[in-house]
Amino acid sequence: MANRESALVEITPEVLLKAYACGIFPMAESAEDLALYWIEPERRGIIPLDRFHIPDRLKRTVRSNRFTVLVDRDFDAVIAGCCQPMPGRTRTWINVRIRSLYRKLYERGNCHTVEVYADSELVGGLYGVSLGRAFFGESMFHRSRDASKVALVHLVARLKAGGYCLLDTQFVTDHLRMFGAYEVSRCAYHKLLDAALIGEGDFAALPINRSVSGVTVLAAMRGEPDPR
Repeated sequence: MANRESALVEITPEVLLKAYACGIFPMAESAEDLALYWIEPERRGIIPLDRFHIPDRLKRTVRSNRFTVLVDRDFDAVIAGCCQPMPGRTRTWINVRIRSLYRKLYERGNCHTVEVYADSELVGGLYGVSLGRAFFGESMFHRSRDASKVALVHLVARLKAGGYCLLDTQFVTDHLRMFGAYEVSRCAYHKLLDAALIGEGDFAALPINRSVSGVTVLAAMRGEPDPR
């Protein structure tokens, strides 16, 4: 279900957070279209944090520390990466209003990035919204093999360490299914969301001022303390 908002109607960060709490989120038809649509899918994609699946090859990549993974360092670069065409995604729904709105959420601490670097080059990442103990994944990108997958693993480890209980992916893709993503009905989603809005997740449960090692991340995925 989608409702179109006028391009002239202002949506504030406060309105946006209230929308997430009600189970809806905005999208644009294209980067050129200034209008936004409020979306409430009949079927909602989620990744169960307690049953997140990491393929063995990806575990080895995470453990190898081939990439440096940081959080909340360069929001503008991450959202710019998410706007770029990729295989299977030739157009973006992220317009200038989306960029401005989510940057405001980022500045107030409700939007976060996970950034993946090879040396000093940003090669992948994701961003999303944190509210209560729910995290709403918005978009991800990669310029190097496995970079977005590594970002997702680091995100899930951080959410588990921080006491989150809902990872909303909006929709389910083949890429996300490999990690255990599946769809739930709107009614079931609202029950999960209502529970997740009680309490507050701690996005900084793992360090935010430095890179977190793959060993630490995989331990957090298992609910274990850092073995180092």
